[in-house]
Amino acid sequence: MEFLGGLGIATIIFYGGYQVIKGISTPGTFFSFLTALFMLYDPVRKLTNVNNTIQQGIAGAKRVFGIIDIVPDIRNSVTATDLPKISTGIDIQNVTFAYEETPVLKNINLSIKAGEVVAFVGMSGGGKTTLVNLIPRFYDVTEGRILIDGSDIREVTIESLRGQIAIVTQQTILFNDTVRNNIAYGNIEETEENIIQAAKAANAHDFIMNLPDGYDTVIGEQGAKLSGGERQRISIARALLKDAPILILDEATSSLDTEAEIEVQDALENLMKGRTTLIIAHRLSTIRNAHRIIVLANGEIMEEGTHESLMEKRREYFRFYTMQFKDEKRNGIENNRQ
Repeated sequence: MEFLGGLGIATIIFYGGYQVIKGISTPGTFFSFLTALFMLYDPVRKLTNVNNTIQQGIAGAKRVFGIIDIVPDIRNSVTATDLPKISTGIDIQNVTFAYEETPVLKNINLSIKAGEVVAFVGMSGGGKTTLVNLIPRFYDVTEGRILIDGSDIREVTIESLRGQIAIVTQQTILFNDTVRNNIAYGNIEETEENIIQAAKAANAHDFIMNLPDGYDTVIGEQGAKLSGGERQRISIARALLKDAPILILDEATSSLDTEAEIEVQDALENLMKGRTTLIIAHRLSTIRNAHRIIVLANGEIMEEGTHESLMEKRREYFRFYTMQFKDEKRNGIENNRQ
């Protein structure tokens, strides 16, 4: 297009100049026409790029609508009803789950009372996260069933089920928005008073008030302007604001240093009060006060009990705890040497 445009202008200059020399046209008329031509050239050149923009938009729209049109595997059944607030507990009955063919969980049976704190421990790949992810129906069981207050979770609406579950994970999901909107994520109509109360309970209010604009501070993508402990406390405040009766903590303190972990652990204690809590933890020191500890290995429950009773048995949990204590002691000695 640039070449053709230049060729056209050259032709017009040659022809117009020839007309002026011959006396057929005046210099004023020729230059007026030439000026108008140059003014027209740039819009016409830009017009040729419209098709590129349209094609980019079409390509992007295909990807976006391709995602929007995906039919999820997990859907409400035709007869699904709303799940009332949990009052009795969660029953996991003969649950087996496989992502493809090899079972990740094998015939799991577990009963969790309402208000009970249950911790899941074990080596990586043992099935802890998979088991917990079955409760909000991120996946459906391959065999068996999961009941909440006697209702099969596949027979209740996903909205009412997940509305009763709050999740705090190791990887916090924060947005390039204000602290206030990140805490109120999912319900931005929450009152300022409730948001502040949730932040205080999460031990986040003080550091928020020290930010440049307080609750109106934009924290950057994934909370880039905050430390790891601060991001985690924002996530806990969000869970507190939701006030869900079931709480899932998936290694919520594993990526924090000791000082940040203490602050976050205090916030988690406030969050767990009066809630049915499922904890996945690698740091066994954080779950010593759990009502029950479930040891998972190779997709099966190997042990179950309190910290004290499992230590007395001197089996898998004792081995995990002793191994971790030695590692922490060794790391402490190395840090002191440094």
